[in-house]
Amino acid sequence: MRKRVKRGRHPVKTPEKARSEGYIRGWEQGCRYGSCQAVLNRLPAPAFGFIEKRVLFVLQGFEAIDAGIQQGLASLTRELIVCKPEHMLQTAAASMPDMMLVLNGLHVFPEDHLAQADGVRRLGIKTAIWFADDPYFMDLTPAIVPHYDYIFTHERNAVAYYRSLGCERVFHLPLAAAGHIYYPQPAEPSYLSDVCFIGNAFPNRIAFIDELAPALAGSKVVLIGALWDRLKHYKKLRGGIHLGWKPMDEAAKYYNGARIVLNLHRAPLDRVYSKNKIGLPAGSINPRTYEIAACGAFQLTDLRGDLAEFYTPGAEIETFESPEDCAGKLLYYLRNEERRREIAVRGMMRTRASHSFEARLSRLLQIVFG
Repeated sequence: MRKRVKRGRHPVKTPEKARSEGYIRGWEQGCRYGSCQAVLNRLPAPAFGFIEKRVLFVLQGFEAIDAGIQQGLASLTRELIVCKPEHMLQTAAASMPDMMLVLNGLHVFPEDHLAQADGVRRLGIKTAIWFADDPYFMDLTPAIVPHYDYIFTHERNAVAYYRSLGCERVFHLPLAAAGHIYYPQPAEPSYLSDVCFIGNAFPNRIAFIDELAPALAGSKVVLIGALWDRLKHYKKLRGGIHLGWKPMDEAAKYYNGARIVLNLHRAPLDRVYSKNKIGLPAGSINPRTYEIAACGAFQLTDLRGDLAEFYTPGAEIETFESPEDCAGKLLYYLRNEERRREIAVRGMMRTRASHSFEARLSRLLQIVFG
């Protein structure tokens, strides 16, 4: 006879226990936010040079990255002009900027995108493209790079590949956090969680969370993104699953409200969703790494090759190597609020000091204009 297994349920909370937990969460939130604000009040604002140039920026539709680039360019240049992909040549001809910067050149760009880019170059305008999706679309980008003067990619491993295609001016330019969107803030009760992850449920992420699920029992878990209903453990976790997209300001609130924010990079060689037939490995961290840290949230991330160049593991960020390793660290850090807070504050400090869009774009402008 088959033995029936009881479904895991959270015990019914008494009013006294609910009040006690509410006090603990309020105290934790207050300490974290207060610690972040105390540090921010002491941090000097980084200084970046101003350049007397007019720049046209072509939007991609990556909300937070677009916003960060716009803010950065507006503070660094004499004039910023912004347009959608279908209007890039028309806008360039009308405004005659010193440079046109395109983000990614994929997904939402029209069929005549490359003809428009060539037309902008014929006007004598410098052109640059910044790839934020490498190496997941390496099947598509080789056709794009010959049409731009300067190639920037957030993926370190892509630099040599683009140079092998004959592109001379190729540079590694990491992504960053938009500080006016991702910053420490008090979280309302509806945004609180023990463990949070925001991102679409690519196959490697589904497999990971399914394996991690037993360690999440009894914790308040929030998963936000498409396809999370494909989890084997969906019924156990569905109370905290939000299918679909959340605006960037909402994501920042969930980061601020989480005791632990997971960061799971997508697989570069995924057979379903990646267009990477050359098999270029992924070595660089995603924008989520910077955004979580900028909120002063404690982050537990999988490893990428260049992570230690940007954050010190164990001091400014915490890492895991497997679901088992992640489970053990979840248990440890859920019980050690002070340690979480110390790491989170240091990660925020590092982000503010070194990983802003102003810092990235200052380097880009220096490369293009000297």
